[in-house]
Amino acid sequence: MHYFAETPDGAWAEFLRHEEITDPADLAGIARSIWSIELPRPPRSRPRLPTATLMGGTSMYGDCQREARWMRARGRQGLVAPSAALEPTTASGFRTERGLQAGPGRAERAFVLFGLRPDLVGWAACDEGRPRDDLLPRVRPLR
Repeated sequence: MHYFAETPDGAWAEFLRHEEITDPADLAGIARSIWSIELPRPPRSRPRLPTATLMGGTSMYGDCQREARWMRARGRQGLVAPSAALEPTTASGFRTERGLQAGPGRAERAFVLFGLRPDLVGWAACDEGRPRDDLLPRVRPLR
């Protein structure tokens, strides 16, 4: 199973959430690779779970894993779900308009692909990067 965030912010948010990083001072010690992956046909299948379960913490993992197994057993190639790591509809991305301006709010998504995917092409977005300080307030704590 392969997990992909829709945006770099989503990928960083997943990392920050699972590492329980909340202090901007801790960001200076991060050096991670981030990759962009082309999904020619992103999955459309959505889990049949309540939003509270999809957006929940570790206590919801079992329900989510059972649903993913159920979907895979029925021939689904993957699934799309809301990003549990980011606060929904917060500003995402940037526009250039007399300097950098926050992009519009959006509900970010996460994609899960089942099985081996040697057909996917990826690009290293950064070799030893770290997230921006302004991302931390958007990250939902893992509970």
